[in-house]
Amino acid sequence: MTAIGRTSTAPDVVDVVALGESMVTFLPSRPGRLADVPAFERAIGGAESNVACVLAAAGHSTRWVGRVGADGFGDHLVEAIGAYGVDVGAVRRDPARPTGIYFRTAGDRATDAHEVAYYRAGSAASAMSVDTMDLDAIRSGRVLHLSGITPALSADCLDLTRALTARRPGRPLVSFDVNHRPGLWRDAGHGHGPEVLLDLARGADLVFVGDDEARDAWGLGGPEAVRAALPEPELLVVKQGASGATAFHGTDATYVPALHVDVVAAVGAGDAFAAGFLSATLRGKPVRERLRHGHLMAAAALTVPGDLATPPARGHADRLAALDDTAWGRLRLGPGWTHAEEGADEEVRTP
Repeated sequence: MTAIGRTSTAPDVVDVVALGESMVTFLPSRPGRLADVPAFERAIGGAESNVACVLAAAGHSTRWVGRVGADGFGDHLVEAIGAYGVDVGAVRRDPARPTGIYFRTAGDRATDAHEVAYYRAGSAASAMSVDTMDLDAIRSGRVLHLSGITPALSADCLDLTRALTARRPGRPLVSFDVNHRPGLWRDAGHGHGPEVLLDLARGADLVFVGDDEARDAWGLGGPEAVRAALPEPELLVVKQGASGATAFHGTDATYVPALHVDVVAAVGAGDAFAAGFLSATLRGKPVRERLRHGHLMAAAALTVPGDLATPPARGHADRLAALDDTAWGRLRLGPGWTHAEEGADEEVRTP
């Protein structure tokens, strides 16, 4: 398998650089329609910064590169993300554009009752471009993690993402989470989302995509059809929801079933899965264990109310990822499982 990215020992080289928009998230104080919720709690949200935070909490060196307003919400994002141990020194402040924010209901995102209200049009992040961002900082990781949200923000953001996914000598390993958001592309006016995302994914080394979004965006049914449409990435991970995930390394396919999880909130699991897979990739784990680490990180996110969760200790995660198939299938994880003492077996029970 191809070696990951750079071998430089320069102090500014980190394990993972994540580029993208992060926003201040307002979480409801109780279930119900946005119109009926009386108060909200402030948090942070952003697919790429989520990955950086989870990886930092898991012991990796990470850098988030983005653009926020010169406002209080921008201050909060930089401080909150930095508090996870993420390097935020390359984040740019925009004096003319605001930091994006959004509100959401407490319900499951998969239900019709779920509401999200975004206030991100014209945000500071939409001004990210080849000219306004520090490309050396962006390319200073062993892995560069991107998502399909960034190119939807503006034509400049699309050009930046194209430049970063262009195959060039010496680039980091490029990780790309498709993250197809039809609503963003509907209002974008600078390209047809599904076609743009497929083209960008072809330039990446590692691609994450849900089978549902592959079906909705590209009309593809099943992991094998996705691989046939995306033969270029060395590694392709097709997430199959609650059933599991399939990873293709070349023509070899590896399927690992998902865990039984007592779900608290179905938010942040996709980003956590990517972080778990990347963590195991950085440590040279085989593909099967990379998928298992992805499932474990996703389970951590699913068992807390917000997007970000404390990951299990590395030794604890390694022990669970090394279980035989029977024991893996018997695992059921609920709230607090990541704090279980390493070596304890109370989390291993029949669902």
